[in-house]
Amino acid sequence: MRRLLLVPVVLAALLWCAPAYSQARNQLGPLCTTETTPADQMVDACSKIIALKVFRGEQLATVYFWRAVGWNKKGDYAKVIADSTEAIRLQPSQAVYNLRGSAYYDKGDYDIAIADFDDALKQGPPSGIIFHNRGNAWRGKGDYTKAIADYDMSIKADPRSAFSFQNRGISKEALGDYDGALADVNQAIRLDPTLPQPLINRTSIWRAKGDLDRAITDGSEAIRLEKERPPVNIMTPPNSVLISGYTHRALAYEAKGDYARAREDYKATLAIVASDAGSKANQATAKVRLSLVTDAAVPIPRDAPSPTTQPTTTPAPQQTGATPAPSPAPAVRGTRVALIIGNGAYAHVKALPNPPNDARAIARSLRDIGFTVSEGVDLDRAAMQKMTRDFLRDAARAQVAVVYYAGHGVQVDGRNYLIPVDVELKPGTAMTEAMIDMDTIMAGLDDQVRTNILIFDACRNNPMAQHVASAGGSRGIEGASGLAAPSSLGAGATLGAGTLIAFATAPGQVALDGEGANSPFSAALSRHLGTPGLEVQQMLTRVRAEVVSTTKSKQVPWSNSSLLGEVYLAEK
Repeated sequence: MRRLLLVPVVLAALLWCAPAYSQARNQLGPLCTTETTPADQMVDACSKIIALKVFRGEQLATVYFWRAVGWNKKGDYAKVIADSTEAIRLQPSQAVYNLRGSAYYDKGDYDIAIADFDDALKQGPPSGIIFHNRGNAWRGKGDYTKAIADYDMSIKADPRSAFSFQNRGISKEALGDYDGALADVNQAIRLDPTLPQPLINRTSIWRAKGDLDRAITDGSEAIRLEKERPPVNIMTPPNSVLISGYTHRALAYEAKGDYARAREDYKATLAIVASDAGSKANQATAKVRLSLVTDAAVPIPRDAPSPTTQPTTTPAPQQTGATPAPSPAPAVRGTRVALIIGNGAYAHVKALPNPPNDARAIARSLRDIGFTVSEGVDLDRAAMQKMTRDFLRDAARAQVAVVYYAGHGVQVDGRNYLIPVDVELKPGTAMTEAMIDMDTIMAGLDDQVRTNILIFDACRNNPMAQHVASAGGSRGIEGASGLAAPSSLGAGATLGAGTLIAFATAPGQVALDGEGANSPFSAALSRHLGTPGLEVQQMLTRVRAEVVSTTKSKQVPWSNSSLLGEVYLAEK
């Protein structure tokens, strides 16, 4: 989201007052240190000045700063950081710390960005611009209370800062204060009606309130304004506003059931070059949801038999090999939906006896507290992929989405995969194509108006070991590198607004299948899941304590949360 620039005007003036070659002063200087200079010309001019080796110290730091500004215009944040770091070495200043912090922010490195903004504030008097940018970084981390405090300081310094009102509104929306969010965003629009970003934010607020027509209207106006607006903001990542506008309008169209227009907007999102972390996260979501709405537009026969598939939305117990029941109807806004999968009958690796039992127990517990459940046991890849995609499509209008998976799971090149029962893991083959990518599920659920709870009772091991079939009685394929922590949690465009991911075991460890009918983790989870008035993170704390006790500390469940408030799966 919009960040602001401190321009070292005094330093630029000092630079050209210093004795230098006439070429640097008269020809290259204005191109290097003028905000409106096109990015390529700015980088080229500053690079030539550096090559002349005329300046030292403060003057040279200024040239590196302006070249970093040029890189920033191009969206090359690694080079922004490199040049800013050199400028800081030569002569620290508020401006250069702010610029480097902003580049780290756009890369999704929020902790480093906050450290740079802290240093920027130490370099000079309090700055509303730096408070604003630090607020953005706190918001990126999911600490909306600290973000609001920084936006308050920014607004105090500049009561006409439309972007500070806008971003404070985003933070209030994330905390569920839709009326406060709407008031702030409306004030941003009043202060500057030409800005597209506040309209995009109001699009998501209207969606959260269920007013899809207003959401679409605001999204359309935001896209129009951004297309007509000249590229004057050198601190806004290239194309980020347009990508965000198309994504949010597409989500509104999809929630309304207008899949044709949603498809067009998702395609438009993917056709734009993305440079910053938020835009890339938006495109990841657009890619998944485009495939979902494309499938939704084509009727798919639902009566073809599949011997390994048994999805259902009814409480009836499932029998392996049953003909699949029809997929659930699209969810109504405000409903709570769940996807439950338990895979144990593996054909090419050690079978697991308990995941089907675990899945049925969790599905039963969720139905008992009012969830609409899609349940599958011993699914091959085709069935698992179809059930997952049906669920992601139906979750578009749900208020709470729960995903539970029990079975084998692996990490490949930093990405996590869930393993269907027919997968054959052979070194040297395109194994990932035969599995279900966890990141795809997360991207498909990436939407700030919904709470997502993802629970995986799976191993955390690498499938590349040679002795694949000797996985033993654990939910692990042999190896020990562990599942990767979900890097997109809290760093994406919208995912951090309300997502919790829980694993049955700590990083690098194995989730035990257990000696009874259920795994230690799923047995504890099913016991506590339906407890009335038990907040979800407190529930997982109880589950963790029970698993540690049951397994004599051999297994310690792990979770990562960006939930903003208390979430109750079973009503008080």
